[in-house]
Amino acid sequence: MIFSSCFANAEQKPNFIIINCDDMGYGDMGCFGHPTIKTPELDRMAYEGQRWTSFYVAASVSSPSRSGLMTGRLGIHTGMYGDKRVVLFPDSPKGLPKEELTMATILKNEGYNTACFGKWHLGHKPEAMPWSRGFDEFYGIPYSNDMSQKEQKNVYGNKNYKYPLPFYENDKVLEFEPDQTQFTKRLTIRAVQYIREQTEKPFFLYLAHPMPHVPVYASEKFQNTSKRGQYGDVIEEIDWSVGQILKTLKEKNLDKNTLVIFTSDNGPWLTFKENGGSAGLLKDGKNSTYEGGFRVPCIMWGAMLKPGVISEMGSTLDLLPTFCEMANIKLPSDRKYDGFSLYPTLTKQENIKREYYYFYRGSELYAVRKGKYKIHFMTKQAYGPGKKIILKTPLLYNIEEDPEERYDIADKYPEIVKELEAYTQQYKAHETIKESIFDLPAEKQSTNSRLKN
Repeated sequence: MIFSSCFANAEQKPNFIIINCDDMGYGDMGCFGHPTIKTPELDRMAYEGQRWTSFYVAASVSSPSRSGLMTGRLGIHTGMYGDKRVVLFPDSPKGLPKEELTMATILKNEGYNTACFGKWHLGHKPEAMPWSRGFDEFYGIPYSNDMSQKEQKNVYGNKNYKYPLPFYENDKVLEFEPDQTQFTKRLTIRAVQYIREQTEKPFFLYLAHPMPHVPVYASEKFQNTSKRGQYGDVIEEIDWSVGQILKTLKEKNLDKNTLVIFTSDNGPWLTFKENGGSAGLLKDGKNSTYEGGFRVPCIMWGAMLKPGVISEMGSTLDLLPTFCEMANIKLPSDRKYDGFSLYPTLTKQENIKREYYYFYRGSELYAVRKGKYKIHFMTKQAYGPGKKIILKTPLLYNIEEDPEERYDIADKYPEIVKELEAYTQQYKAHETIKESIFDLPAEKQSTNSRLKN
């Protein structure tokens, strides 16, 4: 399969750029409805490309979400989930299993240059870090920006946290406790430099901004400039960053042959109030199985796209199969993928193959969406001491008419409830859940020995 109509010549493979934010909510940019955050570059990107309004992540927290993006597989199939610990921590003994193939590995094996700049969060041990998982270059941090001795003390008042945040260049630590006001600017400069250096081989750039995850920081130029306050400053700097990336692609005449995807790893961290983002009209946020936790903003941009607004279900799980089809790469057939290629939708706006979407919290399936209907079998508040509630009668929403999940229609459509209950039972009976990696006992070693890894 050669896409000669899309690319400059029949042998030229497309370049791929994923810009993945951390905890950016569905309602945090102008083109998704925010009234005061100014995002002219993202708005232009959406106008020129495709704005996806029902785009989901693999999980509503960082590590299992990013694992799904990288592998095209849900956490229950890779072990990248937790029922006790929902993400990986600096004392987690393992990371992404060696047998899992990342999109970087697959693309690199087919002749791509690959780079990861920003936040990783799929394991801090050498065997799980980007340089061991298909990336030629790494420049950034191994986990979230609050997993820091300095920030734990400043933000949470935790004076006994023993792990200083390292900043890496490839497999070497450049510094500890870097200046976080420079993160977005620093990573953007490196990404622009990387794009300018790409002259012969196709490339894959994964730009994973640590922001706007709490604590939020912007560089001097953007501080105290947004009507939305400090959080708005951060989003507006990310918008600037996107503009720099697209400008560089055009200057280097790479825009005709590059697919750029902008999205977030999960919904906003609402417990931090004004320092967290907004899910817009969607219910709840990060760590929730309601729409605000799983549905994220997504914009796709490139000359091969048919511009428009896509309201069908898409997912970060789909990116690996999409890249492989576009690059004429056969997906390995020895494992189950949970995503579908979006290539027909990108180029012709044809229907997506996905019929169902699954909302897992750890190993448990809380909700299922089929078409316009979403059924909740259990609920639990995103954070705090609240217990899981197993619903005697599931909640049913028409997610197209009621994206806010405000109006339970289970009593009006008992036949839909019965159908989705039967389907879910059958689905669960055929699913094999791999043992959790996140819930393994924490490492027992000193700070110094950990940092030598």
